[in-house]
Amino acid sequence: MIAPGFPENEKERLEAVKSYELLDTLPEKDYDNITSLIAEICDTPISLVTLLDKERNFLKSHLGVPFNESPRDISFCGHAILDDKDIFVIEDARKDDRFKNNPLVKEHNAIFYAGVPLINEDNYPLGTLCVYDTKPRKLDDHQIKAMIKLGNQVVNLFELHKKNNGLILAQEHLEERNKQLKDFAGIVSHDLKSPLANITSLVYLLKEEYGSVFNDEGNQYVEYIKESSDALRNYIDGMLNYYKSDTILQQSKEEVKLQDIYNQIDTIMFIDTAEFKYQKLDASIFINKTAIIQIFMNLIGNALKYNHSEVPYVETTFSEDASFYYFAVKDNGIGIEKERQETIFNLFNKGSDKDRNGNTGSGIGLAIVKKLINKLGGEIILKSTIGKGSIFSFTIKK
Repeated sequence: MIAPGFPENEKERLEAVKSYELLDTLPEKDYDNITSLIAEICDTPISLVTLLDKERNFLKSHLGVPFNESPRDISFCGHAILDDKDIFVIEDARKDDRFKNNPLVKEHNAIFYAGVPLINEDNYPLGTLCVYDTKPRKLDDHQIKAMIKLGNQVVNLFELHKKNNGLILAQEHLEERNKQLKDFAGIVSHDLKSPLANITSLVYLLKEEYGSVFNDEGNQYVEYIKESSDALRNYIDGMLNYYKSDTILQQSKEEVKLQDIYNQIDTIMFIDTAEFKYQKLDASIFINKTAIIQIFMNLIGNALKYNHSEVPYVETTFSEDASFYYFAVKDNGIGIEKERQETIFNLFNKGSDKDRNGNTGSGIGLAIVKKLINKLGGEIILKSTIGKGSIFSFTIKK
């Protein structure tokens, strides 16, 4: 018997094998299907998908044998990965000096072997797709071609596994970064609120106690401080709401009457001359109630704030099919410029500089709306005309 040698790039090859994170993993159906298929095509009792580790041959899939690894120094596969052909065939191991007296031959009667090296895109042989038989034999052209093609498919499965692991790792990294950012935003927002409240109190005190003393320019400066404080408070509240939206999405769906949602919004938001029109439907929807109310509150709140009409007007519509709920919020507000419509849902992008009361928005509300809708399996579309109003149409997946 002659033990198999090692490739010249063995160190790099081993690193490549380990990079797939398949060593010592449990059997998987995709690999077992291939070994079952190739055993049937080649009419052999044993078929394997192997990975050559430093001192062992790990069997990712093993049909016809009860073990999942064997010593590398007696493996046929150790020789196969050194061969430069597409397939390595030993028709009768008892007549080959490399395998005479090999324990696999003497104790397990491994007489016939055919193995396809599993070579990745960097040209490293990771292991083999192989078959064994207990008698001498040959493979015909059809069987050889089938083994080579299925060997390529095994390599594809390796690559998919590696990419999937990479995506999982990237997702975990993003989730951790998002958690850190969320915690940071919460801490900063909390730490800013206290001094901001002091500034606001001082502004009101200045206006009340010294407003009559200041000249017009001085009073204007005080008003600038108030406006800046209000804008900063809006940003802080907006950031907290943006990150709290993840908590909203964790809530379960429930069956709720659409009329009850409209009634709740009407009671909260339409307390002056503004007009709210909606369909009087006896419809129930199965939905994340908190999320849909948050969406409506943001869209309708903007429709009322960014509206210079004598009577602000908001209309909602609803329909559904087998897969989605369809909603729309229409207003007679100031409208949004065409060049802004594509970026209006981005965080910190604003549709207008000043609202009906002269305040500056945070540019966070619509980002929250889009985030909630997307996470609920839907999409949102904006159509708007300056001076005539806007229509926000969105879907929620059932």
